[in-house]
Amino acid sequence: MELTHLNEQGRGKMVDVSDKADTVRTATACGFVRMAPATARLIRDGGIAKGDVLAVAQVAGIMAAKRTSDLIPMCHPLPLTAVDIHFTVEEDGVAIRSTAKCTGKTGVEMEALTAVSTAALTVYDMCKAVQKDMVIEQVCLLEKTGGKSGTYRREER
Repeated sequence: MELTHLNEQGRGKMVDVSDKADTVRTATACGFVRMAPATARLIRDGGIAKGDVLAVAQVAGIMAAKRTSDLIPMCHPLPLTAVDIHFTVEEDGVAIRSTAKCTGKTGVEMEALTAVSTAALTVYDMCKAVQKDMVIEQVCLLEKTGGKSGTYRREER
């Protein structure tokens, strides 16, 4: 497997996607913010002083997905057609799932991962006054569709 982000000198480059066909592309990523049950209850019950944790994290994740190419140097700016983020407050934390979509020449995996990561960081920021030892974990790509490489689905481990 050849690394496409390296030039002949071994330095980073933005991949040329000029000749690739536009296809509908989707990607779904997930992550988890592990916390004490009392903190999760505060989120569920709206008891965090900074406000509605999940509403703020939702907007932050969507905004981050739209700005992924500003954060990740070799990412192409993409005309996203959809970004959606879902949260599940569990007893020991918040599960986050994001799906990004566009019609274009390159995939949206980084946008879905950036949305999840930023939403998780926002949950942490909103709750850090209550609990500083929360852990952001399990951020990964679950599925991607479209493009020359087709469909990828993460196998459960």
